Amino acid sequence: MAESDSLDQLRIKIDQFDEQIVELLNSRARVVVEIGKIKQSKGTQIYAPDREKAVLEKVRKLNRGPLPDRCLEAVYRELMSGSFALEKPLRIGFLGPEGSFSHAASVAKFGSSVDYVPLSAIPAVFEEVVRGHVDYGLVPVENSIGGGIVDTLDAFLSSSAKICAEVLLTVHHNLLANVPWEKVEKIYSKAEVFSQCRNWLSATAKDRHAIPAESTTAAAQIARNEPASAAIGSKQAAELYGLHILFENIEDNPDNMTRFFVIGREGARRSGDDKTAIMFTTAHKPGALAEVLDVFKENGINLTDIEKRPSRKVNWEYYFFIDAQGHADDAAMKTAVEQARKHCLQLTMLGSYPRGD
Repeated sequence: MAESDSLDQLRIKIDQFDEQIVELLNSRARVVVEIGKIKQSKGTQIYAPDREKAVLEKVRKLNRGPLPDRCLEAVYRELMSGSFALEKPLRIGFLGPEGSFSHAASVAKFGSSVDYVPLSAIPAVFEEVVRGHVDYGLVPVENSIGGGIVDTLDAFLSSSAKICAEVLLTVHHNLLANVPWEKVEKIYSKAEVFSQCRNWLSATAKDRHAIPAESTTAAAQIARNEPASAAIGSKQAAELYGLHILFENIEDNPDNMTRFFVIGREGARRSGDDKTAIMFTTAHKPGALAEVLDVFKENGINLTDIEKRPSRKVNWEYYFFIDAQGHADDAAMKTAVEQARKHCLQLTMLGSYPRGD
């Protein structure tokens, strides 16, 4: 048998599999439509973070290769995105503009079949969620290098929005331009980005002018329109603004990661692998914070993060934000929160959510 004949037969097999896959996907979609009708009749939320986590875990367990888990996860995220569109089109607000890392995290979480709404500031994302103008919002909460995002923490002080999911995004910076590297004279980006790419800039671009911009997206727009200019930004920004990637992954720390919260008007149900976010303030007295933290220790609950912010009401009074492993409906968490309240001036549950992968 000629090699070309063998190749043709293998391609025929692929075509047959594709036909079966498409039919199965549409059969699955028809069931999704029925689920959507039931949810809407009962007023149930369309997006269920606990169900999302369960589906992806099931896919990983069923996978026998040779496709890697990440490939199948990406396929199923897009399937779930398409399912949202069939059940009820979702609107997702994010810290804009388009091409930002918040935009990239939103697409990674919700796929390409939902409507995205870029918003000008983090408080605006909270406000649009609470008003019901968007179904969910996505906001950055912590960077592995820069620490907590103060605008997000401060927004929780006055918002009723609840955390229902988290997204972990590895941040890679790339040099983008529509001219060859030899013709680049100026490089635009956020000041924080320049500090995260200091080694590359000093080694490779020391004779170029680094000019701060309002955002990485604004930098990409400048690079598109201004001769002899480049920008440091995401691959998504390069696609959106028609720029070429001259150098990839130029950040000093390749493990730089940003954590995002998905916020909605309700928290998430148990998934079996959850976190609970809590905000509280204590009396201004020695040992007050230790008393609260000891309660969680005594109930066997691990705290994975703690941040503090000024209360803005009384000098030297602080709000503390903690992430605790477990769900608000767990017996141990209920006991710990009840006991912690006795040591707090105020304690607010910000939401329970499945732990991000």
